[in-house]
Amino acid sequence: MSRTALRVCPLCEATCGLTLTIEGTRITGARGDAEDVFSKGFICPKGAALGALDADPDRLRTPLVRANGRLREASWEEAFDAVAAGLRPVVERYGPDAVGVVLGNPNAHTVAGALYPPLLLGALRTRSLFTASTVDQMPKHVAGGLLYGDAHAIAVPDLDRTDHLLLIGANPLDSNGSLCTAPDFPGRLKALRARGGRLTVVDPRRTRTARLADRHLAIRPGADALLLAAMARTLFAEDLVDLGALAPHVEGVAELRAALADFTPESVAPACDVEADVIRALARELAAAPTAAVYARIGSCTVPHGTLASWLVDVLNILTGNLDRPGGALFPLAATARAPRPAGPGHGFQLGRWHSRVRRLPEAKGELPLAALAEEIDTATEAGEPIRALIVVAANPVLSAPDGDRLDKALGSLDFMVSVDPYLNETSRHAQVVLPPPPPSQSPHHDFVFNAFAVRNQVRYNRPALPLEPGRMAESEILARLTLAATGMHGADPGAVDALAVEQTLAKAVRDPGSAAYGRDPGELAGLLTGESGPERRLDLMLRLGPYGDGFGARPDGLTLAALLAHPHGIDLGPLRPRLPGPLKTRSGKVELLPAPLAADLPRLRAARAERPAGLVLVGRRHLRSNNSWMHNVPALTGGSNRCTLHLHPEDADRLGVLDGAEVRVKGAGGEVVAPAEVTDAVRPGVVSLPHGWGHGRPGTRLGHAATTPGVNVNQLLDGSLLDPLSGNAVLNGIPVELTAVLPGEPS
Repeated sequence: MSRTALRVCPLCEATCGLTLTIEGTRITGARGDAEDVFSKGFICPKGAALGALDADPDRLRTPLVRANGRLREASWEEAFDAVAAGLRPVVERYGPDAVGVVLGNPNAHTVAGALYPPLLLGALRTRSLFTASTVDQMPKHVAGGLLYGDAHAIAVPDLDRTDHLLLIGANPLDSNGSLCTAPDFPGRLKALRARGGRLTVVDPRRTRTARLADRHLAIRPGADALLLAAMARTLFAEDLVDLGALAPHVEGVAELRAALADFTPESVAPACDVEADVIRALARELAAAPTAAVYARIGSCTVPHGTLASWLVDVLNILTGNLDRPGGALFPLAATARAPRPAGPGHGFQLGRWHSRVRRLPEAKGELPLAALAEEIDTATEAGEPIRALIVVAANPVLSAPDGDRLDKALGSLDFMVSVDPYLNETSRHAQVVLPPPPPSQSPHHDFVFNAFAVRNQVRYNRPALPLEPGRMAESEILARLTLAATGMHGADPGAVDALAVEQTLAKAVRDPGSAAYGRDPGELAGLLTGESGPERRLDLMLRLGPYGDGFGARPDGLTLAALLAHPHGIDLGPLRPRLPGPLKTRSGKVELLPAPLAADLPRLRAARAERPAGLVLVGRRHLRSNNSWMHNVPALTGGSNRCTLHLHPEDADRLGVLDGAEVRVKGAGGEVVAPAEVTDAVRPGVVSLPHGWGHGRPGTRLGHAATTPGVNVNQLLDGSLLDPLSGNAVLNGIPVELTAVLPGEPS
């Protein structure tokens, strides 16, 4: 007998509501939840395939522990004994920084992945933190930190009300959005055009999103910051700057005008390969639109000037008065965010509080560049101990970081490694202990992370659709036990981790005059919390103390876990609203338009005006049925157009003698790969494209379907030396490559 259950999809940032059909202990169908307050029935191929991913026979079901060089199944007790025995001696002998922590982007998609890593890091006190952010979005965080004093202050485009949208290096029709949580992004863009709005896409590829646009500009890869700087300069030169209501909250306008004075459209046009008159037209259209928003994503972040490009996106929104107003770019307010406090100066944002050992790369937002992980393991220096042990949670850096071959070897040299992962993949195969979390159907879901980037304020929560199978352990308990084992408290009650988090949060809240809990008894408040588990009690606590919460009875109609459970399709909290100066945490209490680190990096951008790639350059791409490396083991999500092929323009194919479907050798600074050519005018001349997340051919993995069509690892073309200096983000796009046809009979 079948039944249905509601679930927010955990497979990308769109967070679409699903209605699952369940028979016994299996998901047999998934469709869009028409009553979901946010997605209103939209679904993409990933969500439709949730059942297949959930039941993947290659998902690990019990822990693995290495013995005599081989991983074997073990009990949970044996696994955590091994974790404690492997990690604690490293910490005690070499210090906490000798233990590295790597967090992958799936952490942002689960309740446990959002709640527990901060506790692990706080208790372990290691500075050796590496995450997927530095191969993706760190420039946006750094730009937000410098502009607004808060690295998490990221304004998102008000898609449903804007009159003019400029997209740069973003392909939301395939990615479903990134740092902009918007179910049915395609429908929202079509609605923009249907109401008379204008969509402009700047991208070296003619993506599905670009084909939907009123105008597509095939910019030279990596030149986004130059284009944006010239647009801002045009606004100043033509007296089009109008801050409107922002004016009292912004400082540094005159200084910015002087700093950008020499970025004329004529001076950047050759490097951008966009005509000067077109650059001026873009600026004029942005200024003339009743409302407008500039939105840029991974194509603008994973380039040499990623932080400058991210900063200039916000600069354009500010100079046209479109930041923090309906129809422009606004700051979301999630239900679990800290309740708004009176505006005023804050502590600001600081870069480079510590540095990596080998290259002395500065930290950003508490993280070191993922591109530096291999050298921090395999290179000895006098600056300190190398990383000798590694905790990897939902990450596969062998495929996602530059020079996977070097990292692959480095992981094999570690004293100890523990991986929390449902698969034995290219990274977890090196672990001494693998701790597998349960599938999505057996886990709760709340979007702690993505609601902070949502284009509409709302809140949803799902309890597990299915109970834990015998022998499985909840991800929250896995991470709580891992925290205890790593910090010398192995064997303690894992519930104590949640209890401590609740105790610390309430102790701080009752001392805060701006909190609804101020002056109250923390023990009494803890007793009011509801929930069937530690994570649910923590969610209830965050909701009650949050911007829409009941304040433990102070606002009777406010949010609580009980209220959320009573609304299984979610609660709509309304459209985004202006919030400035509330989000500002700069030392001045204002938007600091020209922070010193960004001003100091402008000479490097000026020099880039003279740079021209001599040959081909490489860019990445996404597919609607993929999400990095963790979905290629599901047959329904691979094949067809979702293949690891090298896109190149017909002109380049003719010049190089490459035939469609033929094998081509691609060589970069970090190595070479061989992939089949796909000749297409979807890329501009001089540009080739390989998708990210492939390269599943390494031995020792258990990814049966992925191994049948392994593809190649595009990041092997990188040696890890190219970074955006402010954020430490790896340069993955616009890198020079050499291309040659593989001759018949030539080994690949």
